[in-house]
Amino acid sequence: MQLGIDRLLREDRLRAPLRGRRVALLGHPASVTAELRHSLDALCAIGDVRLSCAFGPQHGMKGDKQDNMIETPDEIDPVHGIPVYSLYGRVRRPTDQMLDAFDVLLVDLQDVGTRVYTFITTLLYMMQGCARAGRAVWVLDRPNPAGRPVEGTLLRPGADSFVGAGPMPMRHGLTIGEMARWFQHHFRLDLDLQVIAMQGYDPESGPGFGWPLGELSWVNPSPNAASLSMARCYAGTVLLEGTTLSEGRGTTRPLEGVGAPDLDVAALLRQMHQLAPEWLEGCRLRPCFFCPTFHKHAGSLCRGLQIHVDDAGYKHDRFRPYRLIALLLKALRRLRPDYPLWRDFPYEYVTDRLPIDTISGGSDLRRWVDDAAADPSDLEALLQPDEAAWREERRAFVLY
Repeated sequence: MQLGIDRLLREDRLRAPLRGRRVALLGHPASVTAELRHSLDALCAIGDVRLSCAFGPQHGMKGDKQDNMIETPDEIDPVHGIPVYSLYGRVRRPTDQMLDAFDVLLVDLQDVGTRVYTFITTLLYMMQGCARAGRAVWVLDRPNPAGRPVEGTLLRPGADSFVGAGPMPMRHGLTIGEMARWFQHHFRLDLDLQVIAMQGYDPESGPGFGWPLGELSWVNPSPNAASLSMARCYAGTVLLEGTTLSEGRGTTRPLEGVGAPDLDVAALLRQMHQLAPEWLEGCRLRPCFFCPTFHKHAGSLCRGLQIHVDDAGYKHDRFRPYRLIALLLKALRRLRPDYPLWRDFPYEYVTDRLPIDTISGGSDLRRWVDDAAADPSDLEALLQPDEAAWREERRAFVLY
């Protein structure tokens, strides 16, 4: 298998249109070649690509900013001497000055296949800016580690945000290059867009089912995207960011489980099995204890569950993380109706709605959890039509 960046570096004919043009790179720590050389260094070394600047998304080009809403300043790259502009600092959209600094933008971002992971929003904002300024965008495609499955309701009208770039479900099943193609179509962007596709990529084959196990090393695209397991779980566990339950930040396995000091895990599991046992399929759930060193419940012993998706118990076509975490929240509400479940704080700069509504793309999930009369079939009735509609819509933009 070859990544888009490796094809660009190896194939002279692909690079030929870049000669004589000012080139920018949008990247982060996981923007590396198959040999683990950072794309910025590799492009500067190739000799016939003139890099004039670079851009970093949330968490920065270095990936050193741990949490949400921790901003990164602009800087000068100490090795190559070019400006590195932050798209998660004083601005989240490129300014005219930034757009004036290049002719062609290379996008080399490792995504994790979930709508709320902000790199695809940054991609959209850059595409919109480049369309306005007459700049070209080349996306160097990378695998979607969550694979092709689709899950979640479509983003509701008026629910757009930095974690909701467009009407797609939580787990969208597209690579970042395919997503760029959908963005161009959906937002009707008059843009010179090219996708340098991967070669030999098969998102349907195991055991990676989207991630080429044994071929590519995992490099954290953000500090808490620590493994393939995280990417598989994230479409569900990210919902926990809108709750008082810990999603494992401050531990060595963030976003692979859930916990809180006052959970009765055994009772929670029994209630989940009673409500919708089919929503627990495709993974193993292990009761565990953990003590976060920072973030929610820092310094407190939490009782919880770890979601295991890296052994023989993992069934890619049956694992549905969005439903799994939705079921856990529903079970907790059934067991403890007065549990203080929903957090209320500014989430990704949104202040006019609860974080859970920003994350889930509308109020449907929260209202279903809080409605004592609602059962899993009611949420399923919302999910299935949206998921089917998205599978059909994305068909025209799939490359592999």
